[in-house]
Amino acid sequence: MEELRDYFEDKEESAFDLKAELFKYLTHWKWLVLGLLIGGAIAYLYNRYTIPKYRTESALMILKNDDNNASSVLPSGSAGASIIKLSDNSLENQIVTLKSTSLISEVVDELDHNISYFIEGNVITVEAYKSSPIFIDFITPDSIVHKTSKSFFISPESSSTFSLRREGSEVSNNYEIGQIIELDELKFKIQLSKAFRKNNFKDSNPVIVYISPLDQVAQKYISRLTVGQKGRANDILSLEVTQESSRKSEDFLNALMINFNQNGIDNKREVAENTTAFIQDRLEIITQELDSVEGGMADFKRENQIMDVGSGAAKFQSRFSSVEEELFSLETQIELIESVQQRLQERDDYSLLPSDIGIEEAGIAGQINIYNSLILERNSYLGNATTENPVIERITQRLDTLKESLLDNVQNSLNSLSLQKDELMDRGQAAQSQFNIFPGLEKGMRGISRQQQVKEQLYLFLLQRREEAAIAFASTSSVARVIDPASTTNEPVDPKPWLILLGGFLIGILIPILIIFVRNFLDTKVHHKGDLQPLIKQVPFIGEVPRIAPGQSDIIGLNDRSPLAESFRILRTNMAYLIQKKKSERGQIIFVTSTIKGEGKTFISYNLARTFASTNKKVLIIGADIRNPKLHRYTQSLVSDKGLSDYLYDYELTEEEIIVKSREEGIKVDIILSGSIPPNPAELFMNDRMKKLIDYAASEYAYVIVDTAPTMIVTDTLLISPLADTTVYITRAEHTEKKLLDFPKDLKQQGKLKGLAVILNDVDYSKFSYGAKYGYSYGYGYGYGQDEEGWLQRNLKNPFKSSN
Repeated sequence: MEELRDYFEDKEESAFDLKAELFKYLTHWKWLVLGLLIGGAIAYLYNRYTIPKYRTESALMILKNDDNNASSVLPSGSAGASIIKLSDNSLENQIVTLKSTSLISEVVDELDHNISYFIEGNVITVEAYKSSPIFIDFITPDSIVHKTSKSFFISPESSSTFSLRREGSEVSNNYEIGQIIELDELKFKIQLSKAFRKNNFKDSNPVIVYISPLDQVAQKYISRLTVGQKGRANDILSLEVTQESSRKSEDFLNALMINFNQNGIDNKREVAENTTAFIQDRLEIITQELDSVEGGMADFKRENQIMDVGSGAAKFQSRFSSVEEELFSLETQIELIESVQQRLQERDDYSLLPSDIGIEEAGIAGQINIYNSLILERNSYLGNATTENPVIERITQRLDTLKESLLDNVQNSLNSLSLQKDELMDRGQAAQSQFNIFPGLEKGMRGISRQQQVKEQLYLFLLQRREEAAIAFASTSSVARVIDPASTTNEPVDPKPWLILLGGFLIGILIPILIIFVRNFLDTKVHHKGDLQPLIKQVPFIGEVPRIAPGQSDIIGLNDRSPLAESFRILRTNMAYLIQKKKSERGQIIFVTSTIKGEGKTFISYNLARTFASTNKKVLIIGADIRNPKLHRYTQSLVSDKGLSDYLYDYELTEEEIIVKSREEGIKVDIILSGSIPPNPAELFMNDRMKKLIDYAASEYAYVIVDTAPTMIVTDTLLISPLADTTVYITRAEHTEKKLLDFPKDLKQQGKLKGLAVILNDVDYSKFSYGAKYGYSYGYGYGYGQDEEGWLQRNLKNPFKSSN
């Protein structure tokens, strides 16, 4: 008999069953398909009505210093060959310049990209860049327009009139084309574009005009502009802009490269212009001084009646030649440095200083270059900001500091040169004492001659510098060269249709899967045999009882072929392997119990009794749940009729007096009702009257079905459990908690329930079309004259019919 019990025990299975997990989701296939369709539809609509963005690219080569200055056109080795040079032409600095607010704002202003026109369509609104039927002709100064943020609608009324309505307002005013309109601080005209002058303006769609502050539009372009290095020599910059209007991006990049190059040329030419102006001023001063010296010499010769004293001073000149050369060099340097000092002291307007004019003092020349670079940077920012701008104030502070340092350096250099000059003069005087034989005439002539030579050399030197600066200005080349003009890719970069569509399908199917997962995760109820695995590994499982369909009787009848009747026939067959017969003349005692109330003990007990009785066996059902009697619902008796509790209490009552004989033809089941609800049920079950009743029933009936109380709630069932031959434990789908399955398992291990077997009640098979693994489909619809439709045929007939 133990082998028969082991026949029903399931084999050990893995804790995780992939197929079972898939069935949980495939059961809700309609929701998965619906989510897939909705996600795909949303992705399609997104692709259909989202304005695509395109990437526009261009390439710009930054020329090296040797290629973009005037040195290539000046004589080799010329001291003025580096008049115009970029102080630092590294790619990093050029990237910063390309993305500077001043340059971007200049381009936006030039292209009027702070004014946008949008055509209002039936579904979406698209920008009409250079295709708008109208444009704005501002009368208000640009300084005001560039700080304005406004939007309004232009709706054509006729070929020459239109209505203007502010965004967010319901009030509109009518105007004529070309009429002056005053809108707050703005004054402008609405004009027809050339492409629409011959067309019917009235038939065009409404136009939305957006006026944005120039700095905001510039910042948007800065955020969209990507500048990177490419090429082996790292001398090429790649410029990219991604936005909806590709033509607008192309115009922006082309204008940006042109303005960048032009600004670089202008900066170099500005240095050349200032240097030329400085040299011209010095030439005028030197010319006057030279004329004065030459006039003085003529007067000296005329007064002393001499023409040439060189023949008498050959020896003197030989000795003084070295001193004179050094004095000439020193006085030249003193003259140049004094000219720079004079310019610094006379001007306070932060103008450029002459660079590379022959000053040999490296510190002064370096500081002049730095000073000019800061002035150029300050002038660049002043094009779009005021002197109160924090960046300009910092540059001004640096200029002031540098100017003071430069003046100190100039003064120190002059002091040093003066000391050197004094020393040379002392040396000259010492040598001159040796030539006392020379008259004072020779001395005076030498002094005048030296002054004349200094002035002539300085004059020639400045003439050369002026010509070199003029050549540099005329031959200033580009700082950059356009390699690839702006061009736009054919395919949009955003959105990517197939990626969006795939994402829509994935999200559409993942959302219902996630909902199903959360629902299953939070679900603690038993639904099918698979959920009973922790219990049926140790306790035999003998069958399932399907959920009663609406309108179907919950009592099986004679020759009943309903799924409910078939399920109880299967239970009857499976129980045959569990029943132990100690004596052939004694009936089988079958207890029916559960963990908690509401799991269908009475329903199972009554129908199981009728199933046994349909085989022409005598069957008695006893209502042993005397605390909560339910058996009377299946009879014509009342709760107050005498029953088991009365028998246990009243020793005078006999068994025949409490048995209610069946009056039904065909299926006869005798019943002992629960009787009156007593105050002490547990004490009543502890006396020997229950054993006496069971012994009597076993001798008179083939099967005795005892409907007992729940085992977890009260101890009544455990008190009389030794009287049972078999204990049928009821669990109910969607009612029994999974955590309660350990309770009957513990009772079996402790030996408190005899012949324990499990039944799953109220199973909804419509939810488990995929559940053949667990035996969900027993073929209950099989019978004469009935042909069950297959799952595929049933769902193809009505795929959206609810499965519940």
